[in-house]
This record gives sequence, C-alpha cells and structure tokens, in this order.
Amino acid sequence: MDLRKWYAGGCHCGAVRWEAELPQTFEAEDCNCSMCAMSGNIHVIVPRGRFRLVQGADNLTEYTFNTGAAKHRFCRTCGIKSFYVPRSNPDGFAVTWRCLDDWNTLRVTVTPFDGQNWEANGARLAHKSQD
Repeated sequence: MDLRKWYAGGCHCGAVRWEAELPQTFEAEDCNCSMCAMSGNIHVIVPRGRFRLVQGADNLTEYTFNTGAAKHRFCRTCGIKSFYVPRSNPDGFAVTWRCLDDWNTLRVTVTPFDGQNWEANGARLAHKSQD
C-alpha cells in the first residue's frame, strides 16, 4: 500500500505555493490538447480535499477557452500554471507534476491522454483522481 503524504509545490518565482496529498507512486496524464501540448503540462488530478492553496491566491490570473469548464490558473508574475481546475474533474485540481518541489523523487507513470479528442475520451478521466 502506497500511503499518501502532503507534498509542497508552486510556481517558478515562488509567489504561488500549494500542497497536494499524493501517494509516492502515481499516474500522471500527458495530455495532447491544445493547451497542455503547447505548455508541456503533465498533471495528476487530486480531489479538492487533497489540495490546499498556501499562498498567492491574489497573484493568480485565470484563462478559459472552448467550454469554459477548465479554469487555467497562472501566476501573474512568472506565468507558470502549477495547478488548475480540470474540465474532467471540476470538483478537484490538476496539479502539474513538475511543479511539485520533489517531483523528481516520486515514482510516476506518465500516461498519454488524447485530449485533442476530448469529447470521445473525457469520460475516461471523469472522476479519475488520486483518491
């Protein structure tokens, strides 16, 4: 059994800081939608109760497109999207794997996700989180 613990993370400049409760071994999604592909975002979805924003709420700006369901949040200072509210799990957060402070010490399996065809594949992600 892989017990969960709280891991710290945040943006590049440090203005935005958060914590996410994750197991040491988990699966992260490498999505090819227009947003994730352009930014190289590989993320893991956590339920709302396993995420806490520690600082920088006032330094976040938000971008939405298409359906507007996903809430892409970026640091106003450095532009890094270290977490966002995903379309597939609007009651949780997608944490950017490499924005975790100790990202390279975790055992992560990166799984491709065809976000370019989200309508056909989105149900696979719905409620799929590290719960």
